Amino acid sequence: MRSRRAAPAALGVLAALAALTLSAQEARRVEPAGIPVRYAEGVAHGFLDLRTADGALLANGDLLQVPGDRGIESRMIFLFPDSSLFEETVLFTQHGVFALQSYHLVQRGPAFADDLDASLSASGHYVVKTKSHRDGKGKQYDGRLDLPPDVSNGLVVTLLKNLARHDTQTVHLVAFTPEPRLIRLELAPAGEQRVLNGQRAETAVEFDLKPRLGGLVGLFARLLGKMPPDSHVWIVMHDVPAFVRVVGPLYAGPVWRIDLSSPHWPQ
Repeated sequence: MRSRRAAPAALGVLAALAALTLSAQEARRVEPAGIPVRYAEGVAHGFLDLRTADGALLANGDLLQVPGDRGIESRMIFLFPDSSLFEETVLFTQHGVFALQSYHLVQRGPAFADDLDASLSASGHYVVKTKSHRDGKGKQYDGRLDLPPDVSNGLVVTLLKNLARHDTQTVHLVAFTPEPRLIRLELAPAGEQRVLNGQRAETAVEFDLKPRLGGLVGLFARLLGKMPPDSHVWIVMHDVPAFVRVVGPLYAGPVWRIDLSSPHWPQ
């Protein structure tokens, strides 16, 4: 089975995100208080499949979540048949609102255009290391961003589980392009869809994740065709909220799909 190679950063979503940079002054003007905790997170182990947009299996994965003294650590890992790896780790607290403490992203191997190792702390300090698959050259970026308190890398699905089905919220993400850029992301409900759990029907609320561009930056991005695609997340909201599916770029590159899975007994 072949995995589909992510588009080169200069031509794909990374280039688009580079155009979405907010200045620190802009970020402060739209700074919200954060999304309140309605459902506290705890120990969890979920099984995931990563697929192409048309359903071909790319990788199997796990979502691992463990509370600790410093907060909740959540890791999403995908292992590809060609030994490529995607691993996203976020440490967050949930004292009234969800708040990121640290974030670490690793993508490497032939499934991706370039290798990337990026870390970010709540203080805004970041370290980004990249290695090109084309010429083997590496780069490193080290510095500090002025971050608003609602930076939500690795937390978007958790936040959506805590929204009401008609809520629209805006948060911030740090996009590694590979140099870090701060962008706004709107979380907006887009309707409901019937899903089946065996013979029992459930209702999943679809949320659209929309990068928001303002002024001339947004106009030029649309004219140049560099608008990053929206992502879509489905959450079952009945009784206890549950993630069902994500469709969108895994980090950068083509649109992929994350589905819930379960272990299979060997034949």
